[in-house]
Amino acid sequence: MAIQRAITNACPVVLGSATPSLESFARAQKGRYTLLSLPKRMNNQALPSVEIVDMREELRTGNRSMFSVKLFEKIKDRLEKKEQTVLFLNKRGHSSFVMCRDCGYVMNCPHCEITLTYHRYNEQMKCHYCGYEDRVPIICPECNSEHIRYFGTGTQKVEEELLKLIPEARIIRMDVDTTGRKGSHEKLLTAFQEGQADILLGTQMIAKGLDFPNITLVGVLSADTMLNLPDFRSSEKTFQLLTQVSGRAGRHKLPGEVVIQTYTPEHYSVELAGTQDYDRFYQQEMLIRKVHQYPPFYYLSLVTVSHEELMKAVSVTEKIAKFISSRLTNEAVVLGPVASPIPRINDRYRYQCLIKYKKEPELKNALKIILDHYQQETGTGGLQISVDLNPYILM
Repeated sequence: MAIQRAITNACPVVLGSATPSLESFARAQKGRYTLLSLPKRMNNQALPSVEIVDMREELRTGNRSMFSVKLFEKIKDRLEKKEQTVLFLNKRGHSSFVMCRDCGYVMNCPHCEITLTYHRYNEQMKCHYCGYEDRVPIICPECNSEHIRYFGTGTQKVEEELLKLIPEARIIRMDVDTTGRKGSHEKLLTAFQEGQADILLGTQMIAKGLDFPNITLVGVLSADTMLNLPDFRSSEKTFQLLTQVSGRAGRHKLPGEVVIQTYTPEHYSVELAGTQDYDRFYQQEMLIRKVHQYPPFYYLSLVTVSHEELMKAVSVTEKIAKFISSRLTNEAVVLGPVASPIPRINDRYRYQCLIKYKKEPELKNALKIILDHYQQETGTGGLQISVDLNPYILM
């Protein structure tokens, strides 16, 4: 949008980031954008030292806590020195899902093919896609067992665990549940800045932009949660997030330290975030993108079809995929039809096809014909077709 407005108004655009997207950086390398590098922090402060902790080793030594020995010792050290800590968790809610330990039953949303998320503060199970809510079961609906357990780690759970281990710690939690009210972001961050808490615990919203002089430790509790998503950008998003959150430590006079906890310490996005080496990450990721024909080497278009009847969604997507293939050159790749990564949302089945291409002058016209052709059907409430050019999320 900013670039489009700049074209319209004939003015320059400044795209500023410590971790630019691969597409933007590739354009800068080609000279399409002017690259302006800022290799040092504004006050010449050194970047924080980063330690990567292998959580598999912690398990082997008998530590079943969500805090590695190293991170826990450093948190206690900061409390003694009256310095502040940021703990970053890439999730919201209390536990990811509820499961029966006897029969393996997991509570799913009745309208979407996704597990319900447990929210402790109001003892509710919630679907983060359609908004469905239910009470937490006391006994298993399948086998009537009382062995219902909560799996996964959420911010509320981390807060409880911390207070058990360090009762004197003052914690401010920032996630979707605590920042729902207007002005709550500002209130919580102001309280932290004024030193009313020792630890700021939060989800993605604390990863960027914080600039507090007393933060000397950043702990990333689980670096892997995004790596396992079915999205070709998952490594890039992981690297960006880890690099950005690491940058919260030691921004002023006091030196900073970062501890990244992970079950995949050998993954290049985790390793290179540890050294904050954007250039090496860019080179490695570009090789992978080239081999698998993804941006910035190829453009993408995603067509998603949804309908209340599964077979209707499948057959329409098949017709669309055939029609698109017939209008494109041999260089284009049409993948699908396949079920979307989340195959059902709000009682609607979702199928998709993905088009990878370099130059396809007929593609936009073909997509327009498809939308026009199915316009009448979409109006009658059954079929929904969405076309996303250069999608940012493939879910």
